[in-house]
Amino acid sequence: MKFTAFERNLQGTGASRRLRMSGKVPGIVFGAGEPAMIELDHNALYFALKKEAFHSSLLEMDLGGATQKVLLRDFQMHPWKQQVLHVDFQRVDETTRLRKKVPLHFSGEESSVAVKTDKCLVAHVKTEVEVECLATQLPEFIAVDLTGLVKGQSLHVSDLVLADGIKVVKHGKLDPVIVSATAPKIEEEVAPAAVAAVPAKKAAKKK
Repeated sequence: MKFTAFERNLQGTGASRRLRMSGKVPGIVFGAGEPAMIELDHNALYFALKKEAFHSSLLEMDLGGATQKVLLRDFQMHPWKQQVLHVDFQRVDETTRLRKKVPLHFSGEESSVAVKTDKCLVAHVKTEVEVECLATQLPEFIAVDLTGLVKGQSLHVSDLVLADGIKVVKHGKLDPVIVSATAPKIEEEVAPAAVAAVPAKKAAKKK
């Protein structure tokens, strides 16, 4: 994704407040060189933040006519207004190695034996995973094909299909579950005779 930023010369609380009142958002770009103070159009940034790819993929930032590769690292929203207050980007190059959360995109669930035949409940235990790789290798998302899912089966992080050079950060867990298929619970029907016996016992106690 591409977006446009502009150099920001004025700093400080007062300057940032005036910038926001004019429909702009103050920001900073750090990493791979000197930090740069920037400003962006608020509405363009606000709608970009609604897109998944803006959070998880390598971005191209046009700043002063030059294109730089960056990653969104943080942003602050107003407590109750739909207003972006500040945004942070990290500048990267071919040698930058990083860790970042990447969303999981599931497909084929409806066609699997677990759902189509056995009417299983499929739980998406994880909707994203943290990966470690070179910035240039960062995937926008990781595809998870559930077509072969069967009753009682669980898919783990080790089942993910990843490109060479990309690995999942497991944070101490050996092989976390990402999807599980469990059979639906069948509630036992209470026999009418048993239900009728309950009031009868209560009546006997009253006597």
